[in-house]
Amino acid sequence: MSYKQERITPYSNGQEKSKQVEEMFDNIAHSYDALNHRLSFGIDYFWRNTAIKQLRRYKPSSILDIATGTGDFAIMSAKKLCPENIVGIDISEGMMRIGMLKVKKAGLENVISFEKEDCEHLSFNDNSFDAITTAFGIRNFQNLDACLKEMCRVLKKGGHVSILELSSPLHFPMKQLFWIYSHTLLPLYGKLISKDKNAYKYLINTIESFPQGEEMVGIFKKAGFSEARFRRLTFGICTCYLAIK
Repeated sequence: MSYKQERITPYSNGQEKSKQVEEMFDNIAHSYDALNHRLSFGIDYFWRNTAIKQLRRYKPSSILDIATGTGDFAIMSAKKLCPENIVGIDISEGMMRIGMLKVKKAGLENVISFEKEDCEHLSFNDNSFDAITTAFGIRNFQNLDACLKEMCRVLKKGGHVSILELSSPLHFPMKQLFWIYSHTLLPLYGKLISKDKNAYKYLINTIESFPQGEEMVGIFKKAGFSEARFRRLTFGICTCYLAIK
């Protein structure tokens, strides 16, 4: 099945979506952290903490952080969950280079490692990880169904997936306020700081097109997960999912 956001690309250069997304994140890596925190008014820290709390009771020893970017989710998971190891994967080497510096500064080199991987074709063996995390990355997948099936494959039986994704609020007045913010201030500020005029327009287009809530629960189950549930955060601007293999 094809989803609308899979057909949305950052650029119009004829390359497949994954290559364009890799180029986009390489382009904005230098400003990504600052923009994330400023554009969310710092609430992204709360969102990540909420997603990590979902895993605390299960005490995962090995974690795969998909679309790890600059490593914020992996670093917070290492500090709060104390696993033996976390593997952060991404298609953008530019983002991961920044992540490696942050991990070194935090003294977590023995816990967190980085690898360039395409989520559609993970190199890990079946049943390799106790938990999988990803923040603000799944709407960038070129093939959502294929990536979720791969996530299910490398997750151990009974393992958990904790996912954060931006979403469109459903109710007045936040629905209208978010639309105004996301179509005016967000792309303008993103363009000024990142110097990439397409990146934050792409961000908004994929948020508005991405399946959310009950629809995503159905997609998780179709990918092979036995259970899935969700919780809307900050009036629906972000959604936190938990899926179980």
